[in-house]
Amino acid sequence: MTSAQRFLAEHVRTRKENLMSTAGDAALAVPDMINFTLGDPDLTTDARILEAMHADMLNGHTHYTESLGQPELRSEICRHLGKRYGVDYTIDECMVTTSANHGMWLILQTILNPGDEVIVIEPYFTPYPDQIAMAHGVPVFVPTRAEDGFLPRRDALEEAITDATRAIIVNTPTNPTGAVWDEETLAMVAELAKSKDLIVLADDIYTIYDYARPFTSIASQPGMKERTIVLHSFSKNYCMAGFRIGFLMGPAELMGAARDINENVVFSAPTPSQRAALAALRHHDEVCPPIREMFLQRLKVAAEEVNATPNMTTPAPSGAIYLWVDIRSCGMSSTEVADYLFTNAHVAVVPGTAFGTSGEGFIRLAVTIGEEAIREAFARIRRTEVFGS
Repeated sequence: MTSAQRFLAEHVRTRKENLMSTAGDAALAVPDMINFTLGDPDLTTDARILEAMHADMLNGHTHYTESLGQPELRSEICRHLGKRYGVDYTIDECMVTTSANHGMWLILQTILNPGDEVIVIEPYFTPYPDQIAMAHGVPVFVPTRAEDGFLPRRDALEEAITDATRAIIVNTPTNPTGAVWDEETLAMVAELAKSKDLIVLADDIYTIYDYARPFTSIASQPGMKERTIVLHSFSKNYCMAGFRIGFLMGPAELMGAARDINENVVFSAPTPSQRAALAALRHHDEVCPPIREMFLQRLKVAAEEVNATPNMTTPAPSGAIYLWVDIRSCGMSSTEVADYLFTNAHVAVVPGTAFGTSGEGFIRLAVTIGEEAIREAFARIRRTEVFGS
């Protein structure tokens, strides 16, 4: 132990390495690397959003806002969700956050008692387990299978639920697999949540990228609004990752408690980002459809290239901005494949085990690069021995 390490808290000293973050950091250090690791859309935010934000800043929107967020933005969020997802909210049921990731941290701090369990469906977005542990909760992992489309099975969920279970995280379209949950799966989880008196944390981040079937929020299921916390972000749908802006929707009592916790962290979300979010919602119909179609085309190109590569397969794109690639036939682990492609092809991918044990045998590709770069990446991959023609 170094002299500085002795000052680290025990839970930090024993933390596990985040494979998704390390893969991305390593890729940035190599000049000619083709990088499939970043879940940050590569498009610059739409000019209409930027211009509206700039005008609002010049008009004085540079100060603190209400701690729950500007009422004008919260009203627009409620209108948007009512129109898009058929769920009616009032502004006291809405809290603006500095990203959905921040929102997840806040709501876990709000709802968990020490030892409470949270159901995490594999493969999962990598921060979930640590965020649960930071709130003194216990993540309970439920594996899924490729033959089920990486959707959860009722028997697996029932086996995982105990008297200590407090909540379940639902993420559709899913990072990393791209799975878009069907109505049967949503209804099944909703039924379990009601029968077991669970809170559902609906991580609704990739809602416009619903290629397999239209996105449906679990909050719209009968009897679910009052026990669902919706987490949303502007990062993916509007290509606004750097703005760090999102929101929570849920019972007013929970939003008030989350606000009180947040007053000890950042008080309120950045005002310029809130104004940009307001413009994004108002321009949704103009901004989002071209983004959606561009990413679908990239996913199709990437899937075509994957399926033309020995020892790799993937189904037709389903959702989100990722391709979940099956590499089980190559005889290497997902981490070994990621290292092999990094070294031998200068192509950076994220190993499936970064997203839980169910990710073994798979790698994740973020199509946040152009079609030309995608094709060049696979030309390099097919020049390697393991994945060569």
